[in-house]
Amino acid sequence: GFFVFDLPWWHYVVNFALMTVVLGLVAAVVVHYLFGGIRLQSRGDKLSAEAQVQLSVLLGLFVLVKAVDYYLDRFDLTTDQGRRFTGINYTAYNAVLPSKTILTYIAVICAVLFFANVLRRTWLLPTVGLGLLVLSAILLGALWPGIVWQFQVRPSEPDKEQDFIARNIEATRAAYDVENVDEQPYNATVSVDEEDVQANTASLRGVRLIDPARTSQAFEQLQQVRGYYSVAPVLDVDRYQIEGTTRDVVLGVRELDQSGLVDSQRGWANEHTVYTHGFGVIAAYGNNRDAAGNPPPSNESAEPPWAEEDLPPRGELSDLTEKGYQPRIYFGEKSPTYSIVGKPDDGVDVELDIPEEEAASGERGNNTYDGEAGVGVGGVFNKALYALKFGEPNILLSNRVNENSKILYERHPRERVEKVAPWLTVDQDPYPAVVDGKVVWILDGYTTTDRYPNAERESFEEMTTDALAPITSYVTLPTDQINYMRNSVKAVVDAYDGSVTLYEWQEDPIVDAWSEAFPDVVQPRDSISDSLMEHLRYPEDMFKVQRHMLATYHVTEPQDFYKGTDFWKVPEDPADPANKQPPYRLSVQLPAAEATDEDGETISPAVGSGDEAAGAGGTEVAPVPEGSPKFSLTSVYVPTGRNNLASFISVDSEPTDDDGYGRIRILRLPDNTQVQGPSQIANTFAADDSIQTALFPIKQNSRVLYGNLLTLPVGGGLLYVQPVYALRESGQGAYPVLRFVLASFGENAGFGRTLNEALDDVLETGSFTEPGLDPGAGSPDPDGPPTTGTPEEVLDLLRQADAKYAEAQQALQGGDTVRWARLTSQAEDLFQQALDAAESAEGAGSGQSSG
Repeated sequence: GFFVFDLPWWHYVVNFALMTVVLGLVAAVVVHYLFGGIRLQSRGDKLSAEAQVQLSVLLGLFVLVKAVDYYLDRFDLTTDQGRRFTGINYTAYNAVLPSKTILTYIAVICAVLFFANVLRRTWLLPTVGLGLLVLSAILLGALWPGIVWQFQVRPSEPDKEQDFIARNIEATRAAYDVENVDEQPYNATVSVDEEDVQANTASLRGVRLIDPARTSQAFEQLQQVRGYYSVAPVLDVDRYQIEGTTRDVVLGVRELDQSGLVDSQRGWANEHTVYTHGFGVIAAYGNNRDAAGNPPPSNESAEPPWAEEDLPPRGELSDLTEKGYQPRIYFGEKSPTYSIVGKPDDGVDVELDIPEEEAASGERGNNTYDGEAGVGVGGVFNKALYALKFGEPNILLSNRVNENSKILYERHPRERVEKVAPWLTVDQDPYPAVVDGKVVWILDGYTTTDRYPNAERESFEEMTTDALAPITSYVTLPTDQINYMRNSVKAVVDAYDGSVTLYEWQEDPIVDAWSEAFPDVVQPRDSISDSLMEHLRYPEDMFKVQRHMLATYHVTEPQDFYKGTDFWKVPEDPADPANKQPPYRLSVQLPAAEATDEDGETISPAVGSGDEAAGAGGTEVAPVPEGSPKFSLTSVYVPTGRNNLASFISVDSEPTDDDGYGRIRILRLPDNTQVQGPSQIANTFAADDSIQTALFPIKQNSRVLYGNLLTLPVGGGLLYVQPVYALRESGQGAYPVLRFVLASFGENAGFGRTLNEALDDVLETGSFTEPGLDPGAGSPDPDGPPTTGTPEEVLDLLRQADAKYAEAQQALQGGDTVRWARLTSQAEDLFQQALDAAESAEGAGSGQSSG
């Protein structure tokens, strides 16, 4: 607590004292001069006895306070930003620290001489002492450290700084809670047969094909119901127990968005007393399979398989509890600035609830809020106060504001948590969950500081900025520069009544100190219910910060750290090269820590091929997967200055797993093996003739949207999976539709309408079937015709159409519109022939399958 709380406080006291003494000294000089105590023209004593006493005491106090300042500066060396790292270094330890100590003693002696001047009445000794202090500050504070750096450190910096770099590494890994990272080698084989992959593909069923950043528009168009409802631009990922299986679910809250109101629906009464709340959540299964685990019945299915849909809400999420379901959203990310709720004792409901067309028998079209939230505005005084606060006279004048009315404001979940705990840095992304029949917002609260001794200091905004969060909307406390972070608090905000509950999540001295100052604000961890615990997860911003630090601080040898040849970086996002690739939430199955070959010899399980992976007889030993897939946050690294893959990183996000939660795993690829990184994989997909030929028909009247490029370890290698969406460019109501799945494993790239088809293509098999999947439930029939790929005749026609279209574009650029029209017509004819051929092939395949 000394560096975080005591030292800043003492600096504040010292600075206040210095300012006070300086102001007092200036005031004393002016007053004594005006009243004759200071006589500059006098040939005798220029100071009266009173002036000399007062000025001596004030100067002595100034120098004494400066001595305390020098003493405190010694501790600040542990957080100074050096040339290569934060914290005390060789020059600071051997030059600056001794100089601060010497200056402290000189300042104390100088202060004693000033105090003695009260009795001796001579300025000789105090002046000499003050001159010595100034000269020492120049020589010891500036020249000596420069000499030590130039002539001792610079010629042999790696050796001189070695011990101090080691301290910085140790402190940084402890400050960001990454000292126990599990790093293991992973050869990432580039060739594998189907059996090896199927033996390690428990996580394939959890591959998320529904991209939260791409499908928000589809959620709105298919489940919005009314224009004044909307969901977040980037949806959230959670998991639920459905039919006995844990499923990854992509969900958004159907919030009230008053920007969608038409002019006839606007007006103060409507905006603040009628349109007051959203209604329910919209959720889809992340792997594009229904509740039973079956894929869509048709490859052309435009809608994802819903886990929660419609108004009134129906689906697996609202059916999880028998206690009833409260779907109304009065507190959310898009809630109005304020709403006035409540009706007179004999009044009617005026808040729009379920639109009448969607209201089932017995459902009310309107509603009146009966929750605990809100401030009463039935009295004239409160009406006047809030009319003044919001600059709205209608609060005072409208008949809608009655004796039972309450006003709801401060409705954003993050704002409510910040009001309750202003000492927390609150995560920028609240995520919703359905818990015990209620919709709640869950937020992560962080304790941060920039005062942790010898730990590296970085900008929080720079560490957390990526393609999905290009600009953060908040800063940490007290500064954006931090060198310590803990996810100390989990916050829950009820979407109906706005109640805020804080739970202590991680032991932390900072939150303990604040809890002593604000008792009973933070509840103990053991008060978290089991149903809520299932929906907590590892915080994204925390992982981003740790990911950023581990790009450098995975190197623990000081000499290697100084050279910097093994540093990594987070790759750029292929879809947004100006920003970093965001981490993705996936259920992944990582290799176990150890494995044995057929002779019982211990080998590294993360070795996928080569001599190290071979048993006594030279047989390749496949990696041993570790248990069942774990809900995790995942990302990758590339070497600094290069684009090939360096490592895969993940953190276990299952809070019910006390031993595993928060465990960071790094699978490090060998330096002598080139595995493509995300941008290189994106280039591979873009240059693949088969993939681009298949996408050509979509490009004729739609825009191709590439989804999140996921990376996961499978079968001793790394599998890349990317969904591809088609978005119609013209007309209203367009939304992205999942059309293809791209996949890459090792040196091969492939695609298909489903993940299975893509794996068939990339593994060059014809009957890939996931373990445990019923072949009759939409999966390919092993005995039937291949379901992957496209007939060669169709591919050839599409290639010809693509070539004609390219020639047409060149003709258009050259101004030859006649040739452009002729080539375009030929391309359309070829495209139509390809469609006819594809339909004929599908019909023949169906007939063969049914026969």
